[in-house]
Amino acid sequence: MHIHPKITPIYQSSVFKFEDLNELELYFGEPGSRYLYSRNGNPNSDELAEAVNRLEGGASAVATGSGMAAIFAALLAFCQAGDHVLCAADIYGGSSSLLNQELSRMGITVTYVPFEELYALDRFVQPTTRLLLCETMSNPLLRVADLRRLADGCHGLGLKLVVDNTFASPVITRPLALGADVVLHSVTKYISGHSDVTAGVTVAADAAVAARLKQVGVLYGLTLSPMESWLAVRGLKTLHLRMPAHSRNALAIAEFLQQHPAVRAVYYPGLPEHPQHALAQEQGGGLFGGMMSILLADDAAVVNRFMQRSQRFPFAPSLAGVDSSLSYPLGTSHRYLTPGQQAELGITVGLVRLSVGIEPVEELLADLAQALG
Repeated sequence: MHIHPKITPIYQSSVFKFEDLNELELYFGEPGSRYLYSRNGNPNSDELAEAVNRLEGGASAVATGSGMAAIFAALLAFCQAGDHVLCAADIYGGSSSLLNQELSRMGITVTYVPFEELYALDRFVQPTTRLLLCETMSNPLLRVADLRRLADGCHGLGLKLVVDNTFASPVITRPLALGADVVLHSVTKYISGHSDVTAGVTVAADAAVAARLKQVGVLYGLTLSPMESWLAVRGLKTLHLRMPAHSRNALAIAEFLQQHPAVRAVYYPGLPEHPQHALAQEQGGGLFGGMMSILLADDAAVVNRFMQRSQRFPFAPSLAGVDSSLSYPLGTSHRYLTPGQQAELGITVGLVRLSVGIEPVEELLADLAQALG
């Protein structure tokens, strides 16, 4: 009986069988021809990695157990003890915690570069500097990096450019096409899209770097499980439909909030007043994503009241699901920065991050109007 499933089944197996020693030798002699052990590779995790790799236009990719594991793999692909990395000061709090608390113990040091100085890296570079880590759109203030300019600057200094493209997704921006060396995603977010998966993917432009990523993934045990891989692939199939819907809703909401007296500022690249609006338009083909931050009064009671009243934006510290949510950077993602660092980045008591979903936009607008009223 020949079974030809339209959808890849879930290969919920930790190990695969061999006929004999000859087949074992084929496994080692012809990489990718067979499977041995799911930490080394599984049809489902390979399917996800290859799907994201295709979208990003890379040489190859690895799927990991989380977005944090994807960041770790990207950094370890280029760095060893004694090396130095540059990191955009506007970065996801988990990325800075990884660098500060863990990679520092491995002898990898970091210097944070303010957004305004990203295009003048020469004064931050040391003889052991290997790379710059940045985000396409920064978390949480949605500053947009000029990736082509950054890639040229990095390569001129002998550095690699590693881009966290989670907020944009490959539907909006493809960093490798703009010169980046590695691009990574928290697949937990837009790629899977339904708030039911924890996963990551790291994609390399160069085959040798991709092989190094694979080695890091296998030896550190970063591999993604079959079930999570299958769910992520299922979500990925509608990414090209979801991203324009997120973007349309977010733009309408940003325009509404910009006029609201209770909102002191709206940080969204789709607004013409955004400092990098023209760049975001060019780099994103007219789409600006579903993420924004808004500034309410710097008063915890005001923020609490907004959170308690909103029905369609529950306080759920993640992002990019089909259902809208809100988050609070000061208390979650950027909690472990010093008060000085938080103030420098503009992360204050009144800052609330919105993840705009794909619900009917009039329902979202009505909810925000009553929550702020």
